[in-house]
Amino acid sequence: MASPYPDGDREKVASKLPPGLQYELKVRAAELGLDMQDAVTTAVTDWRASTTSSPDIDTGGAKSFSTWLPNGLYEQFKDTCNSRGVSYIQGLAQSVRAWLDAHPSPNANPHPVEPRRLIVGNQKGGVGKTSVSLGLGEAHAEDAEEGAQELRRFIEALAHHELKRMGRKRADLLEMLEARTTGGQRVLVVDYDPQGHLSSQLGIPWIPRGEDSLVTHMVGEGQLHIRDLVVPVDDPRYAGRLHVLPASFDAFLLDSKITMATASVRGFQKEVALERALRPLEDDYDVIVIDCPPSLGLAMDAALYYGRRRRNEAPNRSGVVIPVQAEDSSAIAYEILIEQMEELCKDLGLEIDYLGIVVNLYDSRRGFVATSSLESWQAIEDQTVLAVIGDLKEQREAVRMQQPLLSYAPASAQANIMRLIALGAGQ
Repeated sequence: MASPYPDGDREKVASKLPPGLQYELKVRAAELGLDMQDAVTTAVTDWRASTTSSPDIDTGGAKSFSTWLPNGLYEQFKDTCNSRGVSYIQGLAQSVRAWLDAHPSPNANPHPVEPRRLIVGNQKGGVGKTSVSLGLGEAHAEDAEEGAQELRRFIEALAHHELKRMGRKRADLLEMLEARTTGGQRVLVVDYDPQGHLSSQLGIPWIPRGEDSLVTHMVGEGQLHIRDLVVPVDDPRYAGRLHVLPASFDAFLLDSKITMATASVRGFQKEVALERALRPLEDDYDVIVIDCPPSLGLAMDAALYYGRRRRNEAPNRSGVVIPVQAEDSSAIAYEILIEQMEELCKDLGLEIDYLGIVVNLYDSRRGFVATSSLESWQAIEDQTVLAVIGDLKEQREAVRMQQPLLSYAPASAQANIMRLIALGAGQ
């Protein structure tokens, strides 16, 4: 609803906003020395001009809110809401939230404290996505000092040919170890693969069909808080810091459920589905690792969107880790995934950081195919080979024992390579 401004150049707009958002807007405008009406004008104008999908805002309990906007802007805003399939209240909430994110408090850290989001993906199966996802989670959650000591011993003992294969210098690895810290963090590993290998490898039961799951929360059908689904990894090495969101038996239906929700639920945005589900958990964690399915469907789009660089987030803090093998089919799968990422970025105006490649199950005894393929991975511009993992036994043994690798064999080469991946995959 709108009414004329006394001077005729603005009109009063009456709507609703959640109380918390109203308060934050009032405080931020005061901090920046702005009139609220000017802040809301900028918020609405920028939201209308944006080509990036905005996550839904919880508008439950929204209360009356009014301000003055330039003549005609509110009608234009309503037209944009209708074209995007969102309510006016939702559109205003998204506008204000985006403006607040783009105009941080002058007293705040310029990079908001939110979890790093590590997306482990490749459309090809069998390349080690699950083992890398678990390794990343374990390395970030274990005691920082213990992990650093193990890794230092490993780096100092590396032979020349091992360093050459990794494309690294010993001094550079030791310098990186001194400069960065990985352990001691609160970590959530999400079993996002319908095959559920991650849950099964740790002996964590799948969520039964018909019960609350990641899928139901992604499509807006969750009944419980998603926190109730999370399972802690009961191992003293992680001191309660490592948690898993288990697989569910309805995960095979995820793409079809997203399609149905997009068609039937007003304002549902398919790319935002994973973020909508996991946002309520983010305050509980420092790192969230997503073990992706071997596909390029809607579920993968949602994972890539979740790993995008958020507003005010430092480059290479979140992004995509791509496990591959040293053979030609992995190269083809890699190119298809990169194409999907680039198309998503172009369509939605996103920035998704490539955190690096992990060459898994490497065996030089396979001859020219393996060695030349490794050279090709190392030669890719704008990509980093984070690690080269041999065909080692410890991961298979840990799976058989249903234990985390870094607990089963903490001093093994494979465990230390996982620490190297965690150390090198952005900061």
